[in-house]
Parts: sequence; C-alpha cells; structure tokens
Amino acid sequence: MPQADGIVLIIIGCVFIILGIGSIIWGKKEETGYYNTLSTRPDTREFMEHWPGRPQFGALKTGGWIAIAIGLLMLIWGLTGWLSG
Repeated sequence: MPQADGIVLIIIGCVFIILGIGSIIWGKKEETGYYNTLSTRPDTREFMEHWPGRPQFGALKTGGWIAIAIGLLMLIWGLTGWLSG
C-alpha cells in the first residue's frame, strides 16, 4: 500500500473516532436533559402520556461506539500500511 493511502486511512479513522466521541457526548446530554425534565414535572404520568418517546439518546450512544470501533480499525489498518511502506 502506498504511503499516501495509509495517511488517508489514518485521517479517516481519526475523523470517525472524533465523530463517535461527539455522538456519545451528545447522547449523554440528551439523556440527562430528558431525565432532568422528567424529574422537575409535578405529574410524571401526564408528562409521559403526552410526551413523544425519545429513544434517540440510546441510538446516539450506540452509533458513537460503532463509529469509534470502525475508526480504530481504520487507524490500525492505516498505520500498518503506512509503516510497512
């Protein structure tokens, strides 16, 4: 593999890792905001019946971990290709 290809894989792997970390942080903020809103409501049952479900924070965190795993694989693949020359 040419060295330029290895560098491109390293860059793309780092971008995936950064996006994955950002997605996990965003998911945790969404989850915290959702549960804090629930805890400040006087009638939680009414709130839960009229509030649309928000499973997005779970999906954001799961997608973040998947992006980190893919980014690490690309980073390792790019480093081995770049170092082997």
